[in-house]
Amino acid sequence: MSNPSKLIIDNGNGDEPLSNHSGNRHFNAVLQVNLRRRQMLKGGLGASIAALFGGAGLAGCASTAGNAGGRLIGFGALPVSSADTVVVPKGYTARSFIPWGTPLTGNLPAFDPMKNSGADQANQVGSHHDGMHFFPIEGRDPYRGSSTEGLLVLNHEYVEPRYMHARAVGQKLDRGGVPALVNGRRPADECRKEINAHGVSVVHIRRGGNGQWSVVPGRFNRRITGATPMDISGPVRGTDFVRTRYSPEGARTRGTLNNCAHGVTPWNTYMTAEENWAGYFINKVAAGARTREQSRYGVRSADSKPAASRYGWELADSGADEFVRFEVTAKGANPAQDYRNEANGFGWMVEIDPFNPDSTPVKRTALGRFAHEGVVFQAAVEGRPVVCYSGDDAINEYIYKFVSRGVYRKARGLANGALLDEGTLYVARFNDDGTGVWLPLAFGQGPLTSSGGFSSQADVLVNTRLAADRVGATRMDRPEWGAVDPGNGQVYFTLTNNSSRTVDDGANPRAPSRWGHIIRWAEAGNDPTATRFDWNIFLLAGPETDSRFAGKPLNKDQMFNSPDGLWFDRDGRLWIQTDIGESAMNRGDYAQFGNNQMLCADPRSNELRRFLVGPVGQEITGVITTPDGRTMFVNVQHPGATTTAEEFAAGKLTGTWPEAGRYGRSATIIITRDDGGVIGG
Repeated sequence: MSNPSKLIIDNGNGDEPLSNHSGNRHFNAVLQVNLRRRQMLKGGLGASIAALFGGAGLAGCASTAGNAGGRLIGFGALPVSSADTVVVPKGYTARSFIPWGTPLTGNLPAFDPMKNSGADQANQVGSHHDGMHFFPIEGRDPYRGSSTEGLLVLNHEYVEPRYMHARAVGQKLDRGGVPALVNGRRPADECRKEINAHGVSVVHIRRGGNGQWSVVPGRFNRRITGATPMDISGPVRGTDFVRTRYSPEGARTRGTLNNCAHGVTPWNTYMTAEENWAGYFINKVAAGARTREQSRYGVRSADSKPAASRYGWELADSGADEFVRFEVTAKGANPAQDYRNEANGFGWMVEIDPFNPDSTPVKRTALGRFAHEGVVFQAAVEGRPVVCYSGDDAINEYIYKFVSRGVYRKARGLANGALLDEGTLYVARFNDDGTGVWLPLAFGQGPLTSSGGFSSQADVLVNTRLAADRVGATRMDRPEWGAVDPGNGQVYFTLTNNSSRTVDDGANPRAPSRWGHIIRWAEAGNDPTATRFDWNIFLLAGPETDSRFAGKPLNKDQMFNSPDGLWFDRDGRLWIQTDIGESAMNRGDYAQFGNNQMLCADPRSNELRRFLVGPVGQEITGVITTPDGRTMFVNVQHPGATTTAEEFAAGKLTGTWPEAGRYGRSATIIITRDDGGVIGG
């Protein structure tokens, strides 16, 4: 090839830039008023903090599920660790499983990052494992059935190009950089390989007689990538917002990107979330000339530095349609002649049927378009609407709820994804007095009218963030994973951090929010469809000197920061995972926390213990057990990502898990108790 140009695309971790410049009240202001009010009512700041921060629970809610009178947490807490290994409590064993590049489909190409092609990657497990679920092999219920065989379905959030291409060796590349351009272009197969490392893997697995899990060859194994054809459903389907050269009728798009957390529907399908997708596209006009659905979400412009998308896929030297679609500049006479609307096909929840490998994934637009972290469902009730929640994982963004128009009819065999195509999308407003309200995002209501600048419900959904701005939703500190307590229906959400905020408010209590916190609420009357709720802070993360749980500071066996992943197991244990950013991990004030980790909480007894610590440079994310609770799957994402650009160029790696001496590889870990018991008990 010709000599490479000097330009190196270097995009760091790919988080969306701050794009919410609305004047909406921030949660932190709400919390400060709430604390002052409680102090007056309860006669002292100590009492008000104890009540607000999880000590008393929420009125009107049943107790948490679990063993009546027994302890849910039975393991010894771990200390923090900065070692390049996975650490679990005494009496537990952790093994790595299906790392990035594991042969899965096609001709089962062996993993070799220096030689694998883009086509090879489409037949291998993807990169940067994230949200995940184990579906029992019977295929009837997502939480009941076999605990020895099933489909493990997992997301792949993004890639580190420096670990993927032989040409990257010796170049000064950090975790987001791509190899130097060649005459201003990128080799097409490098782009194809990166696209195919995104998306979702469906992996048929089975536990053998020796207790070890393995991949089962067969038709269920499937890769869904950044190029897989997808259907568009719901109010946005067929509208001018999603017409492109690929789909002039506005019914289809290609691929799913930046798949972070997930969701599991009551009808046994998998939902994958499209989180920080905006940076994958560029409109080569000035920032002020972008459409509002591009600017409010942070689609890149000619003013971006460098003026390219996150990975520069639009610069592929083949000029093929599969790559040019990432440039969303208007070039033709109408949307059917270019890809000006391509970015509007992203930012959705995508439904996948893991048991039907021939099915087409569906983007469910009624759930809104934003940086979806995932989606969490309330327990489905026969004859009642389906209810689910989702967080917009970006600074100062919002928390949403969807209530279906139709009702759940499992007994009649009528429950399916169509329930997610019609209904009401709400956004949360948190009040000073510990109450809250769900504000409908419905065209024709309140400010969401023609005179308010909206043309239809499709317009409201494509511009969900703008609609939420207009109705006065409460800005939050990066809402990420949610979880519903199986015993009482209370909803928990992690708010990871927000170092940019300088003013305190109610539901976001610290400015800046360096450490993050977990909020919870109970719907009015224990009715998931209610439009009002009561809230409190479950936990303030941080060091012993700046944290709070059940009215007390966290101790050395509990302290953590940047809560991210969240999941309730069948017995009511709340599993909390952390995501300290690579630039802060094991440095300065963050060094006291060590590597990212997973903790276990019992909201009934207010116990909290550290259960797992991961290797160097990674994020702990995604957790699920088999139905019997005796095998746990957890994902380790981007191990070794703290390797600097200078270290990479010199061939020095700061983290090599799971194989010493090789590039770090995202992988799943399988955790079992040595005595065969229930995990965590």
